[in-house]
Amino acid sequence: MEPRTLDHVALWVAERDAIADIVVAQLGMHVIERTDAFTLVGVDARRGKLTLFAAEGPREQGALKHIGWRVPRIAGPRELELPDGVRIVLVEGDHDLDHVALHSAAPEETAAAYRTLGFEPAPPGPAGQPRVAVGGAFVELHPGTPGNPDRPLLNHLAVLVDSTDEHIAEANDLGIEIDNVVDAANTYAVFLRGPEQVRIEYVEHKPTFSLT
Repeated sequence: MEPRTLDHVALWVAERDAIADIVVAQLGMHVIERTDAFTLVGVDARRGKLTLFAAEGPREQGALKHIGWRVPRIAGPRELELPDGVRIVLVEGDHDLDHVALHSAAPEETAAAYRTLGFEPAPPGPAGQPRVAVGGAFVELHPGTPGNPDRPLLNHLAVLVDSTDEHIAEANDLGIEIDNVVDAANTYAVFLRGPEQVRIEYVEHKPTFSLT
């Protein structure tokens, strides 16, 4: 498996419009797409994004600790507390996803499991926790109990790939559980069940990809 970049982090939220308004105003994002089901926000549709799926509240933290987002300059607080318990930690750099911090019952073992799914080894970051890399961004594992909440905040993590069909075939060869396959207007994706039940989307941008 060969993911290229961390494409987006998808959340279940009850207040998606409020969250979108804040990240647009404070983090330089814009609304890339809005449907009845979700709102997609980011600086560039071909870089890191947040997908905000409409859901009933209240939401439960579950596996998600926080999301790291890069901004060129940090002028105020380094953390944003958003509705629904969404927490964004700011990191200096070009606008993009920097990392996703997850709770894990066994961080070192979970990091090793992510490596079997195409994520690369990476040294610990500033927090000192085990992590893996994909295209210069990271999944960071913090000690904690992800649990199995009825209303989780995290929907899935998505990584960009060149060929979804190749990843479907490889998942079948490796005996990895396929959650579902989605053929959409701009993308083609397979969802796998990853470590500690975190869903991972391997998504291919179609040649007709037209989001900006």
